[in-house]
Amino acid sequence: MRFIFIGLIFLLAGCLSSSKTIRVPLSERHQPSGLNSHFKSNDASSFDDYQTITRKMIAAARTDLGGADGERIIDGNAPFNLKPSETCPPGKDKPYRRGVLVTHGLTDSPYTVRALGDFFRENCFRVMAILLPGHGTRPGDLLETTWKDWVQAERFGVNALASEVDEVYLSGFSTGGALSVLEGLHDRRVKGLFLFAPALRISSLAALGNWHKVYSWASPRARWSDLLEDSTPFRYESFTFNAIDQIHLLTKEVRSAFSDQAVTIPVFIAASEDDTTVSTPETVGFFRKATNPLNRMILYSAKATPAPDPTGRVEVVNSLFPEQKILSSAHTAIVIPPSDPHYGKEGDYANCMHYFGKAPEKYAFCKGKKEDFQGELTDENLGKWVVRRPMYNPNYDALKVTLKKFIDTLP
Repeated sequence: MRFIFIGLIFLLAGCLSSSKTIRVPLSERHQPSGLNSHFKSNDASSFDDYQTITRKMIAAARTDLGGADGERIIDGNAPFNLKPSETCPPGKDKPYRRGVLVTHGLTDSPYTVRALGDFFRENCFRVMAILLPGHGTRPGDLLETTWKDWVQAERFGVNALASEVDEVYLSGFSTGGALSVLEGLHDRRVKGLFLFAPALRISSLAALGNWHKVYSWASPRARWSDLLEDSTPFRYESFTFNAIDQIHLLTKEVRSAFSDQAVTIPVFIAASEDDTTVSTPETVGFFRKATNPLNRMILYSAKATPAPDPTGRVEVVNSLFPEQKILSSAHTAIVIPPSDPHYGKEGDYANCMHYFGKAPEKYAFCKGKKEDFQGELTDENLGKWVVRRPMYNPNYDALKVTLKKFIDTLP
């Protein structure tokens, strides 16, 4: 019986790992570095100190810094801070009037939200961007991190920002959006939220994310949902089951907090109807329950005739660009401008992970970024021959205009 049980474990592990894990062997980058799974709140006495410590940690933990791009890779993954122009109005009690903490998403890095940081700086915000534990170093560091480590990092960033600004705002993409909502519900210093495809609910299958613990002793691969090439230095393509479990637990915590307490501060949200990573209906429901009259939302839609919003607070924006072969917006695209040198229209990265190990011909064609379509990974879109997941927002300039109008209404 014992051998039958072990055989069933290996069979289950093989089913969960899927065929696309076969080509990528486990290596050093799939092991925890021991440096970046948990947040060490006592290590940094200031945000500048935190940046210095984190850069050294990234340099020690990554396995791909031997080439000429080493410093660029560290820069893209490291926390950053930006100061507004000296022509901006100063604070009354602190050096700056307004500040915003910008938080990236799951498997991402501060590189993803750098353009947002630049926008906020241009609009007179003091900007700080953190690196969530487990990120920016190697995928293996997500094997041991917890959602509570992410909350601690967010809180550290808020405290650092609050020491310099009169008014604290939070901006978050995906997981960063969930952390922003949770912190905003608990911290009265937070005066408003800027949320981009916030992860307020994900697939119910995520509740099974840590079942791998039952059998991962028998197959280390079973700790991984995906083992991929990790062909970009600024986000992970390989993905752990633990990360799925932790985002599931975080979203449950956010929804529980929101059910007990209304969001009364101003909220701006940008989301896509076609998002296959997070639940946009949950995001829309959150927005409708938020009570501040200044609240505004952009909802990207690929529908020919999207339904108008009766409240006038939701701006429905077309995300279908047939002449550019863009079928829809995507979760990965909302916060990145077309001009981005890595993820943008002429960038050197193509998101083709959904073909890796499954359809080699389509994967190669997609990576070539030639005549393929771009769109979210819906069944309808994937019915095309090759579909690349978008990494930039063709409506980014219009997004900035709407964001500026919202900021101008803030008290």
